[in-house]
Formats: sequence, C-alpha cells, structure tokens
Amino acid sequence: MIAGAAEATDPMSVAFAEARAAAARDEAPIGAAVARDGLVIARAGNRTRERTDPTAHAEILAIREAAAALGSERLVACDLYVTLEPCAMCAGAISHARVRRLYYAAPDPKGGAVDHGPRFFGQPTCHHAPEVYGGLRESEAAAMLRAFFAAKR
Repeated sequence: MIAGAAEATDPMSVAFAEARAAAARDEAPIGAAVARDGLVIARAGNRTRERTDPTAHAEILAIREAAAALGSERLVACDLYVTLEPCAMCAGAISHARVRRLYYAAPDPKGGAVDHGPRFFGQPTCHHAPEVYGGLRESEAAAMLRAFFAAKR
C-alpha cells in the first residue's frame, strides 16, 4: 500500500486479497490488514520466502507499515485483521504495538498462539492483550490454506 493512503473497504476482504497475492508469489496464503477509524491503513501478505526472512509474516509487515504510516510504534486505536490465527512471534508484536482488536479467520491448532498453544494474551507476562474475535470467514481461509498446501504435496 502507498504510505499515507487509506482505503475504505472491508478489512478482512483486504486481508484475503493479500493472502491470495501471497499464494501467487508461492508464499503461504496468509494476509493481514490494519484498520483505523474504518479505513485500511496498512496491508500485507506473507513474504518469508521472497525476503529470505522468517519474520516477514503478514501481521509483522502490516504492523510495521501501519506504525510508519502513523509515525508511532503504538497502534492503540487500530484493529488487525488476519486470515490465520497468529503465531507466538506475531502475537508478541500485536501486544507490543498495543493493537486494540484482533480479528482472525481460521484457527491454527498447530502453530497458533492466541486461542491455541501458549495462548499468548492470557499469560501474566503479556504487556497488552487486544480484544480477540476468531472464526471470521473461517471456512474460506481454511479452504485456501488446504488447497495451497495440497498442491505442494
């Protein structure tokens, strides 16, 4: 997304568009969007392979872009939309950025850290826990992920 530009659209649809773009780049089809005041201010899809960077998850990239657009490391009035339950690394970034609300599509029983695994936001060492809403368009996200990984086998 162009820095400083914001778009009025459904943030979860933006995250899904980013997930499809990631798949087209042969990345795991995970996308994220950050919204503030009803406007998408940042968007990203996974780029771990492209950038040879294990931290280039969609959530991390979108958080970085949003922080740069706002000129602040705190995203207190922002909501993050992502197509898959965030991992521990991404949950840590969400907490440190002080994201207000997290919306995710598909749960990730193996690698998720919000409602599965370590349940990051419920730990006493967690600095900030956003409101969490899971399961939005879950079947659509799960089908996209299954199709992507089935094609890899």
